[in-house]
Amino acid sequence: MSDIVHVTLTQQQGYQFLIDFGAAMPTLLADEPPPLGEDSGPSPAHLLVAAAANCLLASFLFALSKYKQDAGRLTAEARCEVGRNAEGRMRVLSIDVVLRLGKVAAEIEHLDRILGQFEPFCTVSQSISAGVPVHVSVRDGRDTVLKD
Repeated sequence: MSDIVHVTLTQQQGYQFLIDFGAAMPTLLADEPPPLGEDSGPSPAHLLVAAAANCLLASFLFALSKYKQDAGRLTAEARCEVGRNAEGRMRVLSIDVVLRLGKVAAEIEHLDRILGQFEPFCTVSQSISAGVPVHVSVRDGRDTVLKD
C-alpha cells in the first residue's frame, strides 16, 4: 500500500512560496532567510526538521498507545545543522531531535519496549536518515535522559 501526498507551491514574490496542502488544510507561506529571502516564513530546512520531529513524536505516541500508556504532554525540540558539503554546496548536515515526556519514567509501564521500538515507525526520520544523520534522544518529565 502506498499513499500519495500532494502539495502545490506558488511563488508569491522573491523566495516566498505559498504552500497549498489541499482544501481541508490551511496554506503556509515559506521563505528563505536573508540574503536570499526576507525570513517571512519557515525555510525548507525548518520544514524538514519540523517534519522529522513531528513524525518522531507521532511514532512515540503510537508506541505508547500500543501499551495503553500515557506519558503526559509530549514535546519535541529539533535543530538541524546547515553547512557546506565537500563540494561547497549548502546542505543539511545533521538533525538532532529531543523528545520530552510530561511524566517521569517510573510512571510509564513498558517504557524500555516503547523506547526500543518507536523510531522504526517514523516514516520521515527513517527516510531522511538514509542521507542525513538523525540523532534522537528522549527525556522524561524530570529531564532524565532515557535514550541518547
